[in-house]
Amino acid sequence: MAGNTFGEIFKITTFGESHGTAVGVIVDGVTPGIEIDEAYIQKQMDRRKPGQSSVTSPRKEYDIIHILSGVFEGKTTGTPLFVNLYNQDMKPEAYNDIQNSFRPGHADFTYLQKYGIRDHRGSGRASGRETAGRVAGGAIARKLLEHRGVQVLAYTLEIGGIRCQTFDEDAIERNAVRACDPIAGAKMIEKIEQLASIGDSCGGIVECRIRGVMPGLGEPVFDKLDAELAKAMLSIGAVKGIEFGAGFSAASMLGSEHNDEMDSDGFLSNHSGGILGGISTGQEIIFRISVKPTSSISVAQKTLNVNGEEQEIRTIGRHDPCICPRIVPVVEAMACLVLEDLYKRQAANLG
Repeated sequence: MAGNTFGEIFKITTFGESHGTAVGVIVDGVTPGIEIDEAYIQKQMDRRKPGQSSVTSPRKEYDIIHILSGVFEGKTTGTPLFVNLYNQDMKPEAYNDIQNSFRPGHADFTYLQKYGIRDHRGSGRASGRETAGRVAGGAIARKLLEHRGVQVLAYTLEIGGIRCQTFDEDAIERNAVRACDPIAGAKMIEKIEQLASIGDSCGGIVECRIRGVMPGLGEPVFDKLDAELAKAMLSIGAVKGIEFGAGFSAASMLGSEHNDEMDSDGFLSNHSGGILGGISTGQEIIFRISVKPTSSISVAQKTLNVNGEEQEIRTIGRHDPCICPRIVPVVEAMACLVLEDLYKRQAANLG
């Protein structure tokens, strides 16, 4: 299987399956001499782990990390940094009844077509559990970005048609859906719990704001900053779309409305989302991603089995009724990986 490595200079390779022995990540290109410990990475893992609330999967994975290489006496050595997470609460038998069936919305059909074999235990490599390695790698990138004065913040903007009307940064980690509006967050939780009670799911929108990025970051043709961020976000299994700044609403704006004018104090607006010509402007970088409804639902649906026979299927198991709350730290991690890689590429180009 190709395509398990992300990045050019600062790069990660994730490994493992949902119900296998372990998942994790190998991080290469780490700056040596940076102070880092397991507790720093664990903080981000705890934000992603299941079983956090009534609106997340009840699977009990504590996601305790083990750094097996790349750190000596509390500092990075510059050698590949290996982070391992042992799976603890596997229940592969839960998938025995549907191991020969294609679950609607899942990668079951496409994996079998591509490889001629698939791991039916919770989607194997196609499971959201793979993102645990991304978050661990992203935590290391975040630590390096802190030394550059860069901050990355993601949060839930909309779930099930309920949209945040205010922005309160302090509220994000204080509600179960990581909404930036606590009033809207309470309504989102109610909506998710209602859908979960009938075996259904919903999607939403996650927004990300990046502060402190210097102007001039990004390569201007194929490796544009927004193109690299887009690839990173669309590599997350549940993400189906992305927009920057004014996004799709720019299609109905006039040039005189969309252009970000400037005066001696700088830019007068930020419809570009902090990126022009694929290069950062120094403004806040803003993008939003569309997150699909969770595919694993217990509502009866039509499908085929591996023999091409029609059947009805219900996916019974421990699944998130909405992915948005747990995808927030994944979005931040992938953004951190892109930024640190581009900073290192910038240094290499100018060095």
